[in-house]
Amino acid sequence: MVTLKRQNKKLHTDRALGGLRCSKESVKMENSEVMSVERRRAAEAARQKRIFNTRNRVIGLDRTALESQVAEKRERENVEREQDKAFESLRAIHDVLVKQQCEDEERRSAALSRELVQFRATHQRAQDSRDADLNFNQQVGSTHSPSASEEDLGPASMQVFQGGDGMDREKKIAEMEENKRVLTAQRQEREKMCLHKKSIELLWGRAQLQQDVRELQLSAAEDEHKREAQVALSKYNQAQAAERAEQQRMERMKDEGENFAEVWHMMTSDLLTECPEVAERGGGGAGPSVLRDRWKGMSAEQLSVIRRQREEQVAEKERRREAERQREAAWDSLQKGQSRQGEEEGKRERERERERRTEMDRFNTQLAKEQRAHQQYLDKSLYTNRPAVSYFKQFNNSSR
Repeated sequence: MVTLKRQNKKLHTDRALGGLRCSKESVKMENSEVMSVERRRAAEAARQKRIFNTRNRVIGLDRTALESQVAEKRERENVEREQDKAFESLRAIHDVLVKQQCEDEERRSAALSRELVQFRATHQRAQDSRDADLNFNQQVGSTHSPSASEEDLGPASMQVFQGGDGMDREKKIAEMEENKRVLTAQRQEREKMCLHKKSIELLWGRAQLQQDVRELQLSAAEDEHKREAQVALSKYNQAQAAERAEQQRMERMKDEGENFAEVWHMMTSDLLTECPEVAERGGGGAGPSVLRDRWKGMSAEQLSVIRRQREEQVAEKERRREAERQREAAWDSLQKGQSRQGEEEGKRERERERERRTEMDRFNTQLAKEQRAHQQYLDKSLYTNRPAVSYFKQFNNSSR
């Protein structure tokens, strides 16, 4: 009995261990399946991202073109960098020139100021002015007191008045100092304004100088292009002129050769040389040669032969003319017959074309009726279940 209980307990223990092992294995299998599903999902997402990328799928990438564009951009940047360096060097030179010009202007202004101060100190002294006696307490003649009489001053002097305080030197000195301070402040303000105006003019001059330099560069480049175009045009014109001159020379040589050949032919022909063999060739005789200075013209037999040949030629020409008239008449009649046949054939062809068009219109009308009937059958009988938007959305959602 005890042994049976032990066996049952052992059996239950083995079953529990087996269940635990199975559960562990099932967990492992589920984990592997989940990981496999995740891998497939990630692969599917990567594939969709790669396939549904419009730029790569539709446009594509031209590596050669991109590399050429990059090379062109680098070359353009190098050229721009070189131009900037050239402009920097040119600007430094212009800055030196402007600085030197400003220094020269300042030296000239200082020299003018010194000359003006010296001129004023020499020719425009305050002591020499008309009101020097008021500013510097100087009076004409002897020194007068407030109690000076009219006999001492004179009726036209008008320098001392009754009730005035012309002898109050402290008040005059204070007024002179105040005027001096005001004039000094005005002079300093005017100098500041002049310096500000000069700085503005200097900046404006620099900007104008840079603009002028740019315009000079552009005009120089334009002049260079125009010069090159003019040189090319002049070379082309020179080549055309040389070719035309050569053609004219060849034509002139050809005309001269033809004229020389014609003159030579006339000089050596039987017409001018009066060759004695002419009579023998014309008459066929074998007599002695005729002297040039005694030849009197052709004989009557030669003339009769020439007249007979001319009459034969006239008769032959008349026969040819008559044959030509007959051929033309036959050709005219043939053309008229052909044109008449062509007109009749055209009429028949137009009639047949009209019949074909009538038949085609009838056929097209019947075909249109059949197509309308078929379309009505498709719209009302066959295609009654129209697909919804969800039907089209189910496509192009997967990369498989």
